[in-house]
Amino acid sequence: MTDIDVTLLAGGLGSRMRGVSGDTPKVLAPIAGRAFLGHLLDHLAAYGARRVVLCLGHLADRVTAWLAQGDTNRSLDVVCQIEPSQMGSAAALAYIRKDLKAGTVLVMSGDTFLDADLRAFVASHRLSGAEASVLCVEVEDAARFGRVEVGPDSRVRQFLDKAPGRGVINAGVYLFSAAFLDRIAASGASSLTRDVLHKMPPGTLHGHVAKARFIDMGTPESLAVAASVIGGRET
Repeated sequence: MTDIDVTLLAGGLGSRMRGVSGDTPKVLAPIAGRAFLGHLLDHLAAYGARRVVLCLGHLADRVTAWLAQGDTNRSLDVVCQIEPSQMGSAAALAYIRKDLKAGTVLVMSGDTFLDADLRAFVASHRLSGAEASVLCVEVEDAARFGRVEVGPDSRVRQFLDKAPGRGVINAGVYLFSAAFLDRIAASGASSLTRDVLHKMPPGTLHGHVAKARFIDMGTPESLAVAASVIGGRET
């Protein structure tokens, strides 16, 4: 992944976490004695990432102050960009497009974590020939997440509504070509999922289904079990 830029979209308000985290941004939520962002950056560095662009918004000053303390992997070049106003995920990508220099970019939500093999995801993306790939994971209960139907050819057939029970979901991790990013930037879209990915013709997107543990940091319930997934130990 040395030739791939990574961007973390971490500008959300975190309204579901206010009662637990107070004025702490979700990316700085304490997990196993360390800020979540520290774990996430270490995970990326372990797979060879060298450059990370953080797209910040709400409470951005807390994140930049944490970074200034130096609790990050020294092999990473971390660039911060702060949204001028609250933006959707596609609009945020458009805002930071000029900072993404690589021909392929790994886009991640700053409030999810999965211990997937990112090298396998990159290899799968390159073999597919697709301009955009979605990293998917199977979960026990997909009630909180939209499902993804991936065909036997590893192409996304459709995005489905939320429904309880076991299912394959979008894990919020993507690989996009530079040309695909350019089209997002020119489209004026707000939401990456609703306005861009969900409108792609069936079979356009590559879907890589990984066997991995997944956690969405967006709720107090998820935060309570995060250390067992990220830190490798029970809370």
